This record gives sequence, C-alpha cells and structure tokens, in this order.
Amino acid sequence: MCGRFARFSKKPVIIEEFGIEETGFDFEADYNIAPGRDIAAVTGGDKKRLVKLRWGLIPSWSKDPAIGFKMINARSETIAGKPSFRTAFKKRRCLIITDGFFEWKKDEKLKVPYFITMKPAHPFGFAGLYERWVSPDGKEINSCTIITTQANGILKPIHDRMPVIVDKKDEEIWLNPEIFENDKLSHIFKPFDSDAMTAFEVGRIVNSPANNSPECINPV
Repeated sequence: MCGRFARFSKKPVIIEEFGIEETGFDFEADYNIAPGRDIAAVTGGDKKRLVKLRWGLIPSWSKDPAIGFKMINARSETIAGKPSFRTAFKKRRCLIITDGFFEWKKDEKLKVPYFITMKPAHPFGFAGLYERWVSPDGKEINSCTIITTQANGILKPIHDRMPVIVDKKDEEIWLNPEIFENDKLSHIFKPFDSDAMTAFEVGRIVNSPANNSPECINPV
C-alpha cells in the first residue's frame, strides 16, 4: 500500500514537469502527507489542470465521508470491476503529484521507515482516481485514491506493494477520459523500473503525521 508521501518541488517546476495549462490553487511544500490531507493532482480532458483533492476517495453514493479513510489505496488488479472504483476508473483518472513516498520495513520488533524517490530527484505522478461527493446539506468534497501494484525490485525487501507510477510516455493516455478500456490502460500498472529509483532509511520523526519538515526525508 501507500500510506504516506511527500511533495516539495516548487510550483513552477511542477507546472513544467507535467505540462499543466490551468492552475487552480497554491500550495506549500509538504514532507509528510497523510490520509485525509489535501493533495495536488493533475486532471485531463480539454486541458491539464492542477487541482486540489482530499486523499481518501469518497464514492458519490456514500452516505458517510469517513469511508474515505478506508479508501486511500485501490488495487490495480480489481479497480476495473470494483463498485467503489469502476466508474472513476473509466471517467475520472488523475496524476497525484509527489517527490517520493514512505514505506516501513519490519525489522524484528521495529518498523523502519524508508523514503523512495527517483534518481535524479524530480516530481512524478502516482496513478490516481478521483470522485466528487456532495453531502445532504450541499457540501462538496473532491477526493482521490492512489492505485497500487506489485512491488518492484527496490521495494520488495521493504514491502510487497507499491504505488503505480505513471511513466512519462503514458501520462497522456492515463489522463485521456476518452480512453477507458482496461486492455489499453493495464500496461500502466506494471511495477516501475527499479533502476530509475532509489530507497534509503530515514528517521522515525516521519512516523508522526504531525511532523512536517525536510528532516522527514533526511537519510539516516
């Protein structure tokens, strides 16, 4: 799964990296993003937009928005058929912007945190789905989930799954709402190339979502 990640690249860098044409909001660096927080994402359609979404997908039919905390991840193997995700998979795909993510390795009685990022470092996109939920009193929440897949070589010693990272050449396909057939999208779900990534142990300061500073990504 993916339960924590970071995004600290400057907005102009992100705009250039993803070819964003319309920016809807500003944001600060976030070194320890936890479920329930607002995140930055890219949506497609007529143009690429930078949008704000809450992490933890709330299906449009849900009666309780708290369900989002149980839906921070969606397994790539089942999203095309699962009621909670299948409509969003066809119509509402996004790229969730990140500079890297955290995973915890079980080491005897301890869980050791690792930060996994690209080499060289640059922002990249998780494959995500998003939904619009409206409460009975008219309150609107736009929320999202991160799709996961089998771990690649660099992740396997740490965890058995990882976020789906969308290769640059596949971003246009992933964001195109006119492409929705599973056989045209499923190749995106393969584990990302290990040789393009690096992983290193970080301090236990990251264990608490209350800590949000560059220290969270400092190598031990």
